[in-house]
Amino acid sequence: MAKNYFELALDPELSGVLTTPPSYLAAWTDENVAKQTPRDVTFPPAPPTPPDPDVNFYNRMIPGPAGAPELRVRIYEPKAKSETLPGVLYLHYGGYSIGTPEHEDLNCIRYVKEVKCVVVSVDYRLAPENPAPAAYEDCYAALVWFAANAKELGVDAARIAVTGFSAGGGLTVATAMLARDRGGPAIIFQMPLAPTIDDRLQTKSTVEFTDKRGLNYESCRNIWNQYLGAGHEKRDDISIYAAPARCADYSGLPPCYAFVGGLDPHRDETIAYISNLVQAGVSASFSLYAGGLHGFDLENADAAISRNAVETSTWALRRALHP
Repeated sequence: MAKNYFELALDPELSGVLTTPPSYLAAWTDENVAKQTPRDVTFPPAPPTPPDPDVNFYNRMIPGPAGAPELRVRIYEPKAKSETLPGVLYLHYGGYSIGTPEHEDLNCIRYVKEVKCVVVSVDYRLAPENPAPAAYEDCYAALVWFAANAKELGVDAARIAVTGFSAGGGLTVATAMLARDRGGPAIIFQMPLAPTIDDRLQTKSTVEFTDKRGLNYESCRNIWNQYLGAGHEKRDDISIYAAPARCADYSGLPPCYAFVGGLDPHRDETIAYISNLVQAGVSASFSLYAGGLHGFDLENADAAISRNAVETSTWALRRALHP
């Protein structure tokens, strides 16, 4: 059988997905969405993370948005602190509907060590039980709390960055826009990685990537339907904080670095976001990784493009927080 475009263009070091697709895709198949298969079945809870010799991590309850429940955050900090550190607000992946901070424990621990910072990761409310605006309001509330409690955490409130991958990237952009528009805490840097930001499902990359062994049109449609409700793409009242690609004004946002894979449905919305920032006079840069599917660095961390993506994004974050 002749290879299709996905197979031909996929980086050879990522070929494992051709026989073992990413497990998270089960959460957004038409079949599982129709059956309302529980998220713990399609995406099981993360196993306990063993203690780290250099990093403490623990949970804390903080005030949620007005009228909403308390919010759990997971805090990661070096065991030995000799100075005030920058802070990173971390927003986990999961298509706005799956995942917890624990699923990204190792990445947050790595940031503490390699970026030399304190990380606050947010257990925001998930769709479809809690559609927009729940997630982005939770993330903004966590930013406000982080800045207000920076001294207690040993953090310099003037050096707080926001980052996340996929839906976490979309929430990164939303949080930056909310901080700008509400006159909230200053964000020194944003790093949305392969962000989920355009619900209209019309970009070339969203439409053309249909292979179900990677994030695809079907999964993107179901992600947005769970977050915003069916028919969202035809509505003109969708908030820019829910779908930041609908924003018309990108001025006044923090400097940015992003990356995305060439075989990622989010490719074109990421490129458009960076372009819009640059046109608005915001310092922005990004990397496009040919042959990379959505989350390629999670599928094979040892692949050359994965190592480059992780090293480059970590460097960008460290450079922004330690100017």
